[in-house]
Amino acid sequence: MHSVSVAGAVIDVEGRFLAIRRADNGRWELPGGVLEADEEIEAGVRREVHEETGIRVRVGPLTGVYKNIRRGIVALVFHCFPEGGDLSTTDEATEVAWLSEHQVHELMLEAYACRLLDAATDGPPSIRTHDGTRLL
Repeated sequence: MHSVSVAGAVIDVEGRFLAIRRADNGRWELPGGVLEADEEIEAGVRREVHEETGIRVRVGPLTGVYKNIRRGIVALVFHCFPEGGDLSTTDEATEVAWLSEHQVHELMLEAYACRLLDAATDGPPSIRTHDGTRLL
């Protein structure tokens, strides 16, 4: 059995990426989470980004599909555009920040950094498999 998660690759006009430091494992990732059974996909993206960061977004195109082979999670990632709100931490996110591309490479595991970097490129959605840390 698989679960489906959604995430927002939020990129501002300066080309910075919105990221959170997760409370449960201390890792930097893009905002997202499990899609609820009765929830529309884009609504789930908007909800997750706002709940974890305080930022409201407009959901753009699908930029990638990522499967965590160890946990059986399929993540749908969408390019999102910030539309307001204020950065805020939550029980799930101990830090929220706008990161440069260099910081994304420096702070994030490969399996999550690629989701943001893929969203910044033109072309069809990426399809990738990972083990929770590295791409396979």
